Amino acid sequence: MTQAAWDDVEPLPVHSAPVPAYGTGSLADLLPTLGFHLGVPGCAGTIPELQPVDRACVFLIDGLGWEQLKAHPDEAPFLSSLIASSRGGTGRPITAGFPATTATSLASVGTGLPPGAHGLPGYTVRNPATGALMNQLRWHPWTSPRPWQPYPTIFQRAHEAGVRTAQVSAPAFESTPLTKIALSGGTFHGRLSGEDRMDLAAEQLAAGDRSLVYTYYSEVDGKGHRFGVDSDAWRGQLMYVDRLAQRLAEQLPPRSALYVTADHGMLDIPFDEQSRIDFDEDWELGAGVALLGGEGRARHVYAVPGAQSDVLAVWREVLGEQFWIASRDEAIAAGWFGPAVDPRVYDRLGDVIAAARDDVVIIASRTEPKESLMVGNHGSMTPVEQLVPLLEVRS
Repeated sequence: MTQAAWDDVEPLPVHSAPVPAYGTGSLADLLPTLGFHLGVPGCAGTIPELQPVDRACVFLIDGLGWEQLKAHPDEAPFLSSLIASSRGGTGRPITAGFPATTATSLASVGTGLPPGAHGLPGYTVRNPATGALMNQLRWHPWTSPRPWQPYPTIFQRAHEAGVRTAQVSAPAFESTPLTKIALSGGTFHGRLSGEDRMDLAAEQLAAGDRSLVYTYYSEVDGKGHRFGVDSDAWRGQLMYVDRLAQRLAEQLPPRSALYVTADHGMLDIPFDEQSRIDFDEDWELGAGVALLGGEGRARHVYAVPGAQSDVLAVWREVLGEQFWIASRDEAIAAGWFGPAVDPRVYDRLGDVIAAARDDVVIIASRTEPKESLMVGNHGSMTPVEQLVPLLEVRS
């Protein structure tokens, strides 16, 4: 690009990004609202349309965004009926939080805190103690979980308050650090099949006069990453999970509510040079950068000491028409990670943070070969990634 062309670039204003609805309608507000109705001390009912219930079950479908659900009513007739409220439920979107990625969202769900407080602000972030990137989904390299996320979960607080509390998920998740710091409390029940999870979730729900149960399904997200949203494989998973949700809803004990939600949406990115910007092959973007964290649509960029302002200027110049590009302090002030950022979390955030607006990703073909080949992507603040369903069925 010529200098004259660069001069015409107008970077997207940081404050034009559609910040998640922290405190009024985000994933971090769901369990505190349910806890409030169940009498859990310290919980606040910040989602006003959710009415009191004695037994609450949250079914989180990984990767099922609001816009994807609305676009596929034939594959998901039961879930789509909840949007239309034809089965006595209510349905609307809430926001995931930034970045819209699994580790961040699950921590927001379980702790009832935004990312700036719970401290899992991305797929990979720099560990200030070691200077290395830490993958917060796979928890690699090993980092002591409790100092990394010290706050109790809503499940722990509910269990201490005498609420019957349980998580029903794949057995492999029982002992993972992410489960321990984000979703633990009460009892964990591992089941391999989706049908077994739904049946056991209903049993756990009925086992207490006051109950809070969480269950999870991952393969909608997995097929989206590998084959793309709207692929045959993805639509097959949507059909399956729709039947699971109906199976659970039909077993709700009295005085119960089922809440179906997700951790993020997803969009497909074309395989061309304009849509997939390769950091590993772009000397300009790499100048002054010590580490590239996050993921393709929500990047944490860590500069070498003294190069922060130069890296910010270059990234804005090169990518500012397609991405919201912010310094760490600008992103915090704009509320990207919530109303405030804990001091222990501050240095985990990139010196520069890039959030995609257009249908583009920043890949790293050599250092992130598997992630760079994903068809479906997510992470940023666009509606297709941020909006997730909040569907309700009451018995």
